[in-house]
Amino acid sequence: MAESEKDESAIQAVAEQSLVLASEIEDFEFKSILSGEDDVKNAILEIHPGAGGTESQDWAQMLLRMYLRYSETKGYQTDILDFQAGEEAGIKSVTVEIKGEYAFGYLKAESGVHRLVRISPFDFNKRRHTSFASVYVIPEVEDNISVEIRDEEIRIDTFRASGAGGQNVNKVSSAVRITHFPTGIVVQCQTERSQHKNKESAMKILRSRLYQHYAEIERAKQAQKEPDKKKIEWGSQIRSYVFHPYNMVKDHRTGVETSDVQGVMDGDLDKFIYGYLSDPERKKSG
Repeated sequence: MAESEKDESAIQAVAEQSLVLASEIEDFEFKSILSGEDDVKNAILEIHPGAGGTESQDWAQMLLRMYLRYSETKGYQTDILDFQAGEEAGIKSVTVEIKGEYAFGYLKAESGVHRLVRISPFDFNKRRHTSFASVYVIPEVEDNISVEIRDEEIRIDTFRASGAGGQNVNKVSSAVRITHFPTGIVVQCQTERSQHKNKESAMKILRSRLYQHYAEIERAKQAQKEPDKKKIEWGSQIRSYVFHPYNMVKDHRTGVETSDVQGVMDGDLDKFIYGYLSDPERKKSG
């Protein structure tokens, strides 16, 4: 009708509305894929650099920025629960709580090893380096889900926090580390000034880690009953980020790739996450 009447403003309005509608339909389609019990939950994301010292630690910090930017574009709230800075640059490890609808459902696609190839900014001879960092994403356990943690099964240690937090943090033993003996899982939090708050956050991480740990055991048992299904490979390399001699980011699980390296590092991960979620081979493997 707008075209027959040559109403340019109406044509423009319809075009804009169609783009919004297409985006909403795409979002609805992928949320329908996210039908897992934990998909709708908040996420806890951990990043750990691989071997390689400063190179890998810097890469880990670049990944942290990428996920914070991605969360920002999705309207998710982020809180850094634990942050350990590297000696020269980068980070030794970081744990981030990401709050928002389907945060875990989307970000579970990021669990695995991420590989970077670039000319090192720390190498005087400007040689090409390869760095690795692992990303681990688990669903945040809600208070109404029971995860039994017995007092005799854990040890709680306190120590002086390091890194960001100000001088007052370093004057008292406010940081908390909790060791769970039956599983060997160790978690810690040192970003809060209060020891009580750090303990509360560390217990939240521990409950979520245990929930995921036992869920993985159940999945492994189920996989043994169904030998045709693929094994869950948590530690496999999932994506390469090449800055030199060409620009490319490629997901090795789905084949999705792009030359827009800067866009990806600024948080544009939808193509990779959607590619993973809609991959028929992933669905077959459970």
